[in-house]
Amino acid sequence: MGDFRNFKEKMEKDRIIIKNKKALRDFEIIDKTEAGIVLKGYEAKSIRNGKVSLDGSFIKEQNGEFFINKMFVAQNPSVHSGDSEKRKRKLLMHKNEIIKFSTKEKEKGLTIIPLDIHTANNKIKVTIALAKHRSLYGNRRKIEEKRLKEETRNIRRS
Repeated sequence: MGDFRNFKEKMEKDRIIIKNKKALRDFEIIDKTEAGIVLKGYEAKSIRNGKVSLDGSFIKEQNGEFFINKMFVAQNPSVHSGDSEKRKRKLLMHKNEIIKFSTKEKEKGLTIIPLDIHTANNKIKVTIALAKHRSLYGNRRKIEEKRLKEETRNIRRS
């Protein structure tokens, strides 16, 4: 009986399953929100086990709905599904959020990217962001600012 209680507590905890570190480095985040994902049973199990990757994934609008593309979810070996591991998956969002993000996305140079996959109330959610691609100059400037902050922190400690 005690094992079941520990399992239930573990499942109910909100936790980040995976972060898209490349997106945080290469993009400047303008706005973000949370969305649900339409998944199959084996996909949910694989994601909870951490067998998922957001590398190269992006979000596109299609007929007033958002879909996440090229998100890798490992297939369970016991399930014989003909689905691709990088298939298109529908995102569940409120209509006003969809309208807000789709109108902003149409501006020059803006794109919608996934930032992380996490659990919230035992449901798998994805944090999506409206972002602008950083130029090489922007990346260098960010690295330089980080280096200067570190130096000033070290000087204060001395």
